[in-house]
Amino acid sequence: MSKIEDVVSLCKRRGFVFPGSDVYGGFAGTWDYGPLGVILKKKIMDEWWEFFVESREDMYGVDAAILMNPKTWVASGHTATFADPLVECKECKSRFRADKIADGINESVSTEEFLDLHVKCPVCGKENWGPIRKFNMMFSTHVGAVLPDDAGDLAEKSIAYLRPETAQGIFTNYRNVVDTFYPSLPFGIAQQGKAFRNEISPRDFILRDRECSQMEIEYFVKPDTWEENFEKMRGIFHEFLNEKMGLDASLIHELEVAPEDRAHYSKRTIDYMFDYPNGTEELMGLAYRTDFDLNNIARESGKSMDYRDKVTGETFVPHVIEPSIGVERLFLAVLSNAYTEDMVGDDKRIVLKMPENLAPYKFCVSPLLKNKIELVEKAREVYVLLREKYSNVTWDDSGNIGKRYRKQDEIGTPKCVVIDFDTLEDNSVTVRDRDTTEQIRVKIEEL
Repeated sequence: MSKIEDVVSLCKRRGFVFPGSDVYGGFAGTWDYGPLGVILKKKIMDEWWEFFVESREDMYGVDAAILMNPKTWVASGHTATFADPLVECKECKSRFRADKIADGINESVSTEEFLDLHVKCPVCGKENWGPIRKFNMMFSTHVGAVLPDDAGDLAEKSIAYLRPETAQGIFTNYRNVVDTFYPSLPFGIAQQGKAFRNEISPRDFILRDRECSQMEIEYFVKPDTWEENFEKMRGIFHEFLNEKMGLDASLIHELEVAPEDRAHYSKRTIDYMFDYPNGTEELMGLAYRTDFDLNNIARESGKSMDYRDKVTGETFVPHVIEPSIGVERLFLAVLSNAYTEDMVGDDKRIVLKMPENLAPYKFCVSPLLKNKIELVEKAREVYVLLREKYSNVTWDDSGNIGKRYRKQDEIGTPKCVVIDFDTLEDNSVTVRDRDTTEQIRVKIEEL
């Protein structure tokens, strides 16, 4: 298993992930994606969308606004309950999420329970804590022409929130989808997009940050069929993670979440845990949300969320199965699963053995020597040919051929195509395999 420091170093060195606002010294809990990170992230999201939406007849996509009517978060319970236990060290004034610096406790921990554990401050090493307070993690902002000195009703009515999850954008569009498409049950509505959480202490690289991307489905079912649909979705996600993302099945573990640890809306939750380099953490969740959200929307909006069955004519509020996955968590799982150190002869190398469908580049094209114009011209011909066919192809003529191989190994390029003097004679090229390092000769038209 790789070390998290090695993965972070590779991400910065090869242009996958950079610290947010790095030139200004960074900004806690934010990360920027470089040229290769953008490609990998998009491929992950595209694979998810194709697998769960485009290849199915029972899925519909939406793209809801990030800023939503504040009533949304009252109805969902986020205004009242979306809070983490904050504790402050009286010595150095550092603030932490209590359940993340102590073992054996959850989000509902009391001050007394926390103090009984005799936790030392991770910053100053002292044990002098204030009381645990609930900290709401939603980012608030003001919408409209509100000035700094405005107060009272004007300021209060202008408050809105950056959405803490993409799910509510799906629920608020449930009625629109039903009225315009009238789908048969069961059916799902999917969304990908940004979510924002004011984490008390962002940490663990991109695992816990303040701005993230989510991929969520709300799958609407008849109330008495939720269990069979839950089990179907449970198996489908294992298939996606194993076959499409290339994750080692032995690194994925299901955790049946206890009632006291479940979200307020859930009657059953399974967390898919993944063995990251820095420990086992949640990769995604599968929750049974019942009719909690739709009933709350009906109450707050005064509009019916009923669904009329096409066959029986029965009218009811559907129940919901929700699979939710963070793109950044999946991104890190793919990278850490692929990160490998091995030996090629007497040399140690780093290689990302990721699936070809996710590799940022499918091919790297190189002339054997960059100072031989005839090789460079022929290599450019092959490069253009492969780009037209596959699009995600890169060019590299820097350094000697061995260094180029090592660079492409580190970024996960499956095949390196080298144009040499034999190419000028027989129109064949050397193709080197990333994982085995074996080389074969192939005719250009067969690439």
